[in-house]
Amino acid sequence: MNSMARRMFELVEPIGVIPYAADEPNEAMFALGFTNYWDTYFAGRAAPLGLVPAEVVDALFYNFAPGEVARHIPKVWDTTTPDAAIAARQMGCAKALRRILGDHVDSPAFARAAELLLRAATSAPFEGRPMYAALRAIPIPDDLVARLFHAASLLREHRGDGHIAALMTEGVGGLEAHVLHALDVGMPAQKFGRIHHLPPAQLAAVIDGMRARDLIGDDGWLSETGRAIKQRVEGLTDDLAAKPYESLEPDELGELVTTLEPLAKLLLADQHW
Repeated sequence: MNSMARRMFELVEPIGVIPYAADEPNEAMFALGFTNYWDTYFAGRAAPLGLVPAEVVDALFYNFAPGEVARHIPKVWDTTTPDAAIAARQMGCAKALRRILGDHVDSPAFARAAELLLRAATSAPFEGRPMYAALRAIPIPDDLVARLFHAASLLREHRGDGHIAALMTEGVGGLEAHVLHALDVGMPAQKFGRIHHLPPAQLAAVIDGMRARDLIGDDGWLSETGRAIKQRVEGLTDDLAAKPYESLEPDELGELVTTLEPLAKLLLADQHW
């Protein structure tokens, strides 16, 4: 497992999840005419892909139940355009970051961190990284705070593309990945937020399939095989996420960590899901 990539994930992820963990991004998307959260999710995240069919979004997002994506894509584009969704998301996220981080955003250290993070985020190859490539193709925001969010989003999608590759390498499907994660953190799959809404029979079929492959034991928790696969997925995900940070010198990485640590604490303390 790449410890540097894991540490940077811990510091960058609280910025990258702002669209889903703060009110301001949702409010900015609702102002476009949306009336439910999942429309804003799919419009905001899929916007860099342009007007692609549901099958493409489903393939790239990987972990939604059959038919779930098609309830939102392409319908969301009757309400707004991809460009407007991108702008609204950036504006809402910058507003949330300003509220949560306060005076930090006016410091020279923040400006330097945004510069370093963006340099790392725009340094990796596109190959095999469709979500990352789509986000790289949109203009970099002029606003400094929006730029930090954009850098974190790039790094989040870059890591996500690698995570899907790691899951596929281990033969773990999208819904299975949620079950794997839930059981790994000690939560029954039926209570995990991303899959608790599934019809009981559908979720039971996913769990039964994992039990048949010895990923889940008779007690309903991860087997040794399941735990080993989870560890390999996380290790490969970290390894595949390391490339952007290799563009920075060791002292630049240290500087970035020092600046991001207090920001991550503030962001984590504010999150509500």
